[in-house]
Amino acid sequence: MVKRAIVIGVSAAPVCCCLNASAADADLAKKLSNPIASLISVPFQGNYDTGYGSEDGDKTFVNVQPVIPISINDDWNLISRTILPIAWQNDIAGESGDQFGLGDITQSLFFSPVKPTAGGLIWGLGPVFLIPTATDDLLGGEQWGAGPTGVVLKQSGPWTVGMLANHVWSFAGDDDRTDINSSFMQPFFAYTTPTAWTYTLNTESSYDWEGEEWSVPINFVVSKLTKFGKQPVSLFAGARYWADSPESGPDGWGLRFGLTLLYPKQ
Repeated sequence: MVKRAIVIGVSAAPVCCCLNASAADADLAKKLSNPIASLISVPFQGNYDTGYGSEDGDKTFVNVQPVIPISINDDWNLISRTILPIAWQNDIAGESGDQFGLGDITQSLFFSPVKPTAGGLIWGLGPVFLIPTATDDLLGGEQWGAGPTGVVLKQSGPWTVGMLANHVWSFAGDDDRTDINSSFMQPFFAYTTPTAWTYTLNTESSYDWEGEEWSVPINFVVSKLTKFGKQPVSLFAGARYWADSPESGPDGWGLRFGLTLLYPKQ
């Protein structure tokens, strides 16, 4: 099962970058810490990892992750979160050469109340789907998958604390490929300053029930909300440490970097 990675593209057109943050900027930055905020955003998340397999292979990938909230009625929203990986990798499975292309899409749908609970909890539940869109055998699992997903969090002052999780079982696909039976857990902690800087610590841990193996990257990322002209953009960069991974997986340290385009309601 291929892990995801990241890269970024920026327009070559001249832009005016304003670094003076207002209270509205800080509030917008804080909304980005909420995976099911009522805010259209398009992250381009880049990742770089090394240590794959016997040849110490490396992988760079960009996750294009549009988040689109849809109002169902006055009480409920449907939040669509899509992850489309674009990967460049080299010798990740022994002397397997280079691959470049699309990975498998992960599509999550969260049904979420418009208002937090009386205790301030924000939550969402729904299905997650794995769609075999990989353009190379080594970029995906060639399996269709589905399962449940959920998120719960609380925002208090500058703090955001929460957990996102899902479980995917494969139900169709190439019979010669390993079945998918995987749990994903992402606890996260974020602190947003009045000047729209956000410091985030999380893990994106997964457990492969077929191979009985953990993958546990610990990520620390710093982001800054700014504007290119009138376009709100969050720029982010950080590092990760692989606390655990399969024998053929990455190890040591990796990088995370990218940008998020934001489209708040006018």
